[in-house]
Amino acid sequence: MRLYLVRHGLATTKDENPDRPLSGQGQKDVARMASFLGRAGVRVPRVVHSELLRAQQTALAFAPVIGPGRIVEEMKGLKPSSRLDGLVEAAAVWTEDTMVVGHDPFMSRVTSFLTCGDPNAGVAAFDPGAVACLERDPIVTDRGGHWTLMWHLSPVLLGA
Repeated sequence: MRLYLVRHGLATTKDENPDRPLSGQGQKDVARMASFLGRAGVRVPRVVHSELLRAQQTALAFAPVIGPGRIVEEMKGLKPSSRLDGLVEAAAVWTEDTMVVGHDPFMSRVTSFLTCGDPNAGVAAFDPGAVACLERDPIVTDRGGHWTLMWHLSPVLLGA
């Protein structure tokens, strides 16, 4: 089972819009990342996102490309300072590949926790719009299994 962890795209400032939707650059970065993953053959049957607008917009940009026809779901507990256990426990029982769109530092911390057991290990840094692919070892069952970081990609690497 693969878990795709995504930080939402670049958002506007609170001064520009208190709801902090994706900025124009954030929309472009997310669309470019979704297109790249789609061309690479990434297919994800389930996409979930935090309750914040910028994460929802990011998920809605990815879903038609990597999971055509799938419904995008909202999940609580994916905000920047949320506790990790909600996602860790949910992912432990998921059987289908899932994309989770949330915020940093939550995404950095959960990646570190799932791969090495220490949320502060600094395994991966999440720029806005970045995606990390983790794969669960089906044999190891403690804490929902052992996860391996397969790859990590930032929109910066995709160019303009």
